[in-house]
Amino acid sequence: MVLSAVAQTRDVYYAVADPTRREIIRLLADANELPLHRLTPHFPMGRTAVSKHLTILKEAGLVSERRVGREMRNRLNPAPLKELQDWLSYYEKFWKQNMLRLDQLLMEEQE
Repeated sequence: MVLSAVAQTRDVYYAVADPTRREIIRLLADANELPLHRLTPHFPMGRTAVSKHLTILKEAGLVSERRVGREMRNRLNPAPLKELQDWLSYYEKFWKQNMLRLDQLLMEEQE
């Protein structure tokens, strides 16, 4: 099944696939709220590019915004990250089990 570009931007996996967006998530996690002009200096790109990354994060539900006067402030909504955590926890168990098997195999070879 092929997803349209809009559907992809709403996907949490797509949203966090980009290192710039992951850094925006980290910055928003460390702060309560940040306006665009406070995020932009952290990246080697202009406001428009950072704003486009924020839009993708908003479409994925990872960022919400609220108006304070003339300023829009961005805030992390971590709830969609639970989907990633659940997916990764399966593979964490998978690798732990495989590492235990490898450890047992190496111990048997040493004996």
